[in-house]
Amino acid sequence: MRQAGVLDVGCHSALLTVVRRRPGTVLEPVFSRKVRLRLHETLDGKGRLDKAGMKSVERAVAEAVAADPRLPGPDVFAFATSVIRDAPNRDEIIARVARATGTRLRVLPGEEEARLAYVAARRWAGPTAGQLLVLDIGGGTVEIASGTGDQPRVVHSLPLGARRITRDRLPGGSVASRRGLAEVLQHLRRSLEAVPDLPQAERGGRVLACSKTFEQLARLAAAQSRTPRTRRRLTLPQLRTAVSLLADAAPSRRAELPGISRHRAEQSLAGALVAQALMEACGAKSVEVCPWSTREGLLLEQLGMAPAPAGRPRAAG
Repeated sequence: MRQAGVLDVGCHSALLTVVRRRPGTVLEPVFSRKVRLRLHETLDGKGRLDKAGMKSVERAVAEAVAADPRLPGPDVFAFATSVIRDAPNRDEIIARVARATGTRLRVLPGEEEARLAYVAARRWAGPTAGQLLVLDIGGGTVEIASGTGDQPRVVHSLPLGARRITRDRLPGGSVASRRGLAEVLQHLRRSLEAVPDLPQAERGGRVLACSKTFEQLARLAAAQSRTPRTRRRLTLPQLRTAVSLLADAAPSRRAELPGISRHRAEQSLAGALVAQALMEACGAKSVEVCPWSTREGLLLEQLGMAPAPAGRPRAAG
């Protein structure tokens, strides 16, 4: 029985996921191992990982790949997300990890991450889903993809991730005043207005949000409305309320709010502002939270469960 694995190294964790294809199932879990990272604490002002950060990546990769001897070595696709992809010392990080662990991390262009997130969202949504708009807020970038088929028609990757906006616009994760909050939101709106061919939510279509940022914001909104069944949906009014709640809370206290994890607390306000600006710019009044993203897109394609792209989707610019 064929199986495949993906090792996803991001800012907050190295996550190894192994699945197999079995008749009657989509992706049957075989094994999962997560090793926590705190790479945002090891970045300098230019986004370089310091020696401690590089060492922590080496350790996390080694622990993850050594977790189970039954893992399919050749079929494990190891990749790093934007925190390493965009680091000025990326090549040094990748080389050090390869020497120390025997695993060479690959980096995917942001547009490819957007394409794979769409592939995953399309399969998750089911065969009857029509027009899809897929939104994914990462730490360094935002990925957007839309289309009606198995592959997206348009993809975008924008430097508006929650960690990046925190670093550049909300140092320490907080804002001094409501005016400052409005200025950050205005910056995000203008950045999105400048994007050519930005996909729009269409009547009768679905808008799927594929990221931990949206997932945590939906949980926060559900807790505030006391309707846990809505954890998989987030509306713009709920999101604006969440922005206010996060702005009023000190970063050190945000993890006490329902749905907000400790390691994402500092960047949660930026993530909420990005989500608001993104939904407004795309004309989305609400989003469905999709648990699948780039990682699952890779697994589906490794297992031959998603059609290969016939050509490249149209990218930003």
